[in-house]
Formats: sequence, C-alpha cells, structure tokens
Amino acid sequence: MKAMILAAGGGTRLKPLTDLCPKVLMPVVNEPVLGRVIEFLGAHGVEEIIVNAHHHYQKMVDYLKEGNRFGVRVEIRIEKEILGTGGGIKNTQDFWDQEPFIVMNGDILTDIDLRRVYEYHLKHNNLITMVLHDFPVHNKIKVDNEMNILAIGPGTNVKGALAFTGIQVINPEVLDAMPENKSYNIITYYKKLIDIRKSIRGYLATGHSWVDIGTIPDYMRSNFNLLPPEKIAIAQECHIDPDATLKEWAVIGKGCSIEKGALVKRSVLWSDVVIREGVKVVDSVVASGVILEKHLVGGVAIR
Repeated sequence: MKAMILAAGGGTRLKPLTDLCPKVLMPVVNEPVLGRVIEFLGAHGVEEIIVNAHHHYQKMVDYLKEGNRFGVRVEIRIEKEILGTGGGIKNTQDFWDQEPFIVMNGDILTDIDLRRVYEYHLKHNNLITMVLHDFPVHNKIKVDNEMNILAIGPGTNVKGALAFTGIQVINPEVLDAMPENKSYNIITYYKKLIDIRKSIRGYLATGHSWVDIGTIPDYMRSNFNLLPPEKIAIAQECHIDPDATLKEWAVIGKGCSIEKGALVKRSVLWSDVVIREGVKVVDSVVASGVILEKHLVGGVAIR
C-alpha cells in the first residue's frame, strides 16, 4: 500500500513558529508531526510514502534523509511553485501503481483505523473515499443514507452534515483528468466530479481521536493530548534545577535548561531553550535556542 502526506503548506495560522520551520516539523511531545504521521501510516500497512514540500523544503529534505528509520520507503517531491492540494497530488502521478492510495494531511494526528477505511473503499468500489466525522465546527459535507457525497462547502452546514478529516483514498485513474502544472484545491476538483455524478463516497469514522494542529491553541492541545499520564515530558540532556517548578503539564525539549526558581506551566519548550532564574512561562510555546529572561504568559517566543 502507498500513501501521500500533504506537507507543502506555509502554515500561516501558526506564525511566527512556521517562520522557523515547516508546520509538519514542529515537535509534538518532542517528535516532529511528520515523523508521527509516517509512523501512523506504517503501522496501518503503508510501505511507500511520498511527501510534497515547498515551505522550508530544505529542512524537510534534511529530516527525511533518514527515512529508513521509519521502516518504510519515503520519497520527497519538492514544489518550487506551490501547487495546492489538487496540483500537489497530480504532481505525484508517476509514483502510483494500479492500486488505490491514501492521501493524508500532514498536520493531523489521529488514531482512525486506516485498514478499515481502505477495505471499505475496495468493498464499495469507490472512485474516491473521503474519511468523514461529526465535528460541528467544520461540518460542511452533505451525504445521503448510503454515504454518497452530495455537496461540499458553504450552505451544507445543516443537520446531518459531516466534516472532512483530511484523510482520503483515491483510485489512480482519478488523476488522469486532473489539470497539470496548476495550483488548485482538491476539493474544488471533487465538486466538479460530484456535479457529473462520479462516485465519491464518505467513510464515517467514530470513536477516534483527531486533532488538526493548524493553530497555536490546536498545537498546544495536541501536545497535551499525547502526554504520558504524569503530564510531563522531558527529553534527553536537560538540566532542571531542583528549585524550578513544572506545573500542571509541560513538554521540555532536548538540551533545555531551566534555572532556579523558574516556572513552566501548561507550556511547550522546543530544544535547547534556557529559562533564566525566576522566569515564568505559562500557556506558551518557546522555540529552539531561545534564552528567556522575562516572563512569558500566553505567548510565543522565537528569539
């Protein structure tokens, strides 16, 4: 089985953190999101993965040089001009064989059972299967009783509408009629297919966890959700003074130093951060290499 991870976006809602690195390389409990997504796909039987990249693409290349550590083959496809989700998928057409493939947004963390999704796609002979769930804020996909997708977008946020999880299964022949060398959203293309009654169906996911790290609050929540029971995660090579305090929950990246009397509460520190004596960090994210000498409450520090 093969899969694509959509990872070329600029992550504008996560600025200023994405000024430093691509959204998918931001750490969640000290592991980049991209690594977590690759491991997730591998655990569900995916053996070959292609990742598209544009924003800070060299950092993506450097990270994926060690792709073998995931136990799957990982290829990167750089977009010099960003192609959107539709153009990005079309740009990988040569990567696929004759079997349906999975496409997953690179900024989501979930435990949806992809094997069941793939089996559903094959069983129903779908052209495209979009994995949906009930997520009221984003419910914009209208389906019938047989999960045929009838409409997508504004005006469909009605009773019974569902939301797209960012996971889909696509038959490779779908790509044949897609425009080449053009930037567009895959949903725009799907709307055209729906208009001509092509078989796009939904798979309803239930009883799962799901978070999109598209905003700072979502990023914070994703870290909290993946913490161990003690709600504290400390990476290697850290120095935490005995008189420093980690309160409620905290993620401390590799090589951090937290000095005497400092407080870290409901916050995420990336690698090599220094929190000076007596400084408080609350409800905040501190990026790699920052030396924090003043209190930070509800903020982001990148330098």
